[in-house]
Amino acid sequence: MNTLRKTLRTMLAVGALALVPLSASFASETAALGTEARIPFANHGGIRDWQADRDQGLWVQDVHRNWYYAKFMGPCFGLNFATSIGFDTHPMGTFDKFSSITVPREGKCVVTSFTRSGAPPTKAQLKSQASVASPKFDG
Repeated sequence: MNTLRKTLRTMLAVGALALVPLSASFASETAALGTEARIPFANHGGIRDWQADRDQGLWVQDVHRNWYYAKFMGPCFGLNFATSIGFDTHPMGTFDKFSSITVPREGKCVVTSFTRSGAPPTKAQLKSQASVASPKFDG
């Protein structure tokens, strides 16, 4: 009977430990969009994907598939056409509003705001926005 109790306690402890990462993940997913954020361990695979917002900003996806938006201090020349970029993180390895990116052959772009965001618009959404923004003239 004593062995059964020890086994049950061990199973409950292991089950409780397994739920801790799930609750932390759920908390990060329920964080409000537009709130300042950071990606820990960005220097060790914490960033999964990115997409340029012309030369004004950058959508960044972490390994948990959460999206963030980095706004730059000024235009980030060459970003819209870059196929690779470098993420300059702190000594702690986090990417946040105090970080910057490097565009090869162009230079460094300083981040001023790094917030939770939705996914970047798809090419179809961008195309429909462009057609609405620029009316066609039959002249």
